[in-house]
Amino acid sequence: MSKSRNAIALLVTVMFVMVISVAIAYGLQQVNSATKLVKKENSLYQMNMLVEDILNILQNSQELHSSVENNASSDFYAFLSQASFIPIEYEGISVVLKLRSARRGFNPASLNSTTSVYLKEYLGKYGITSRYVDILLDNVGGIKKDNSYNSTIFDENPYLFRDYIASAKHLRTINIYYTKEYNDNALENIDFKKLFYYGADKNTSIDLNYASTELWEFMLGCSKERAELLSSRGGFYTSYKDLDINDAEQKILKRDFKTSFLEPVIEVEVMITLNGTNSKVYFEYDIKKKRGSNFVYEI
Repeated sequence: MSKSRNAIALLVTVMFVMVISVAIAYGLQQVNSATKLVKKENSLYQMNMLVEDILNILQNSQELHSSVENNASSDFYAFLSQASFIPIEYEGISVVLKLRSARRGFNPASLNSTTSVYLKEYLGKYGITSRYVDILLDNVGGIKKDNSYNSTIFDENPYLFRDYIASAKHLRTINIYYTKEYNDNALENIDFKKLFYYGADKNTSIDLNYASTELWEFMLGCSKERAELLSSRGGFYTSYKDLDINDAEQKILKRDFKTSFLEPVIEVEVMITLNGTNSKVYFEYDIKKKRGSNFVYEI
C-alpha cells in the first residue's frame, strides 16, 4: 500500500513539473517579447510577469492540491522532495524555481521571554553572546518612542525596519552590525537559512517534518547528533508519538513552540538570470487557500 501511494505521489509530481515547465517556458516567451518594449526597470517587470504566471499555475494545479487533499504529511513530503528544484531555459533567459516548506523554521518575530532563553542557550553553544538575541528583539519589537532599545543598531541604521525581520537580506544587516559592534565572527557558525523563517505572522506553526538539525537543537536543547537524527526522520511524522522524545521535551514543543505535522504552505523562490544578472523573488503560497503572500524581491 505504501509503495503504491509513493508511486502515485511520484507520478503526480512528475506531471506537475511537466506542466509548470511548459507553462513557464510559454511565459518566458511573452516576457522576452514584452521586454523589448521596456527599457527601464526591466528586471522588476520580468519578475512581476513571471510571478503572475507562476501564481496562476499554482492556483490551477490539481497535482499540487492533490498532494495535501488527504491530509497525509507523507504525500506532501514526497511531492516537495521531487519538485524542490525546477530549472527552465528559454532563449537566453534562465529560470530556476525552488519549492520548499514555508513552515520549516522559527520566526524571530515570535520571540518571547521563554524562547529568547532557548535561543540564547543554543547560540551560546557556538560562541555567540546573548547580546545578539537582544538585538533581534530590537528588530521585532516595533518603534519605541522612549528609544529604550537593547542596542544602538538604529543609530547606525535609522531606516531599518523593526516590526519583524522581513528577509534573509534584512537579517544580514543585523548580523553585520553585531559582528562589527562586538568584533565577533561567531555568527558564521550558524546556518540561519536552516534555523529561521521570516515574515509578519507571529502565529505560524513549525512543521516538524521539515525541522532542520539546527531547529531541533534550538528547540530541545539537545546534542547536535540527536538533532540530526530527529531531522533525518522528517517526512513521516504524524503525531508526537512518532517522535523519539521524552515527556519533558514533548511538553516544551507543545507549551513553548507552535508545532504541527502538516502545514500546506510552500515557499516559492524564483531566480531569473538574464545577461549575467540575477534577480530573485520569494513568496509563500497557501495551497488550501490558493493564495500568495509575503512577496520579497531582490533585484
